[in-house]
Amino acid sequence: MKVTVIIPARYGSSRLPGKPLINILDKPMIHHVYENCKKSSYVNRVIVATDDQRIKDTVESFGGECFLTSVSHQTGTDRIAEVAEQISSDIILNVQGDEPLLKSTHIDELIKPLLKNEKISMATLKTRINSHGDIHNVNIVKVITNKNNEAIYFSRSPIPYNRENNPNVSYYKHVGIYAYRKKYLLNYKNLKESMLEDVEILEQLRAIENGDKIYIAEIFDTLHGVDVEEDIKVVENKMRAQI
Repeated sequence: MKVTVIIPARYGSSRLPGKPLINILDKPMIHHVYENCKKSSYVNRVIVATDDQRIKDTVESFGGECFLTSVSHQTGTDRIAEVAEQISSDIILNVQGDEPLLKSTHIDELIKPLLKNEKISMATLKTRINSHGDIHNVNIVKVITNKNNEAIYFSRSPIPYNRENNPNVSYYKHVGIYAYRKKYLLNYKNLKESMLEDVEILEQLRAIENGDKIYIAEIFDTLHGVDVEEDIKVVENKMRAQI
């Protein structure tokens, strides 16, 4: 099975313009993400997909591979699908360019289910939430699963709703990286935007609303992406602690 990681990297972030090129420990953030993906024992190829020549030049300066894509894409999925159509690969991973703490072992855990079970067409990750504040934070997406580790629902609200304050209830954060079989990805990106997707602003709900299954693998690290400037110091401190 040929496995390709595609990292969508857009320059025009509304909250943090030029985000992929921000220096973290003296290295562009996109470089950290690229290197971590390359370390996976299952990954054959890593490609950055961008609409900006500055990002392309930076990626190529550290020896990375980069495709220039259309500027009209509305989602990262559309951007990676454009690249996926041009390459030979069995499995495509969508890894966000603002997750420099993502480890190669996390990527391995995402890929394994598709290698073991040919019926799985799409997979993503979750990690346990340990902070009460995070449970109620609308910027942290929660996920609940069935006994087969398939997603029941994703939401910005606390799910499940703990009506009786059951102390045994656990909450899980969705880690927004995905693995797809290439054929499924190219079909998925053509599905119309669904009602739930529009309400929650969560693209993965399109799959659930169309009756597709999403396998959820669990990781046991707490990741911290870079969305605003304050996140940079948090991530740098965590990276120093790992050295």
